[in-house]
Amino acid sequence: MAQPAAVRPGGGGRSGQGAGLLLIRVAVGVFLLFQGIEKLSWLLDAGPLAGRFADWLKTATPASRWYLERLLPATPLFARLVPLGEICAGVALVLGFWTRLVAGLAFLIVLNYQVADGAILRYSFVTQPNALPVLGALLGLAIGGSRLPLSLSK
Repeated sequence: MAQPAAVRPGGGGRSGQGAGLLLIRVAVGVFLLFQGIEKLSWLLDAGPLAGRFADWLKTATPASRWYLERLLPATPLFARLVPLGEICAGVALVLGFWTRLVAGLAFLIVLNYQVADGAILRYSFVTQPNALPVLGALLGLAIGGSRLPLSLSK
């Protein structure tokens, strides 16, 4: 029976995992923060989001069309929630505040976008930098992002 390898300080192991997740947490946090800043104009005008929904409907699969039709009535609400959610999630991840909860909620925000856009059902989903890598990083943080170095909450 194989014995587990000893964890040496500075030799990888748990400290290396924590440092790796810290880098992912900060990088995804900065990404979400700037995604939200890009959408700040949505707070005053839901038109850009309504335009995106209309564009997505033109090429939507039946599943995406069904989903979009449920989102359309709440476009003004989502136009305000999306930038605020992305900015708050980004700041919380950068600071390490409630990492697992915030990463789980941010995962749902990004997943919602991917389903509404219909991207999750296309091959390009696995090659887009804001799709599978971001979802994977957020899910990884939601699962294992507790007690990371340089976090406000442990």
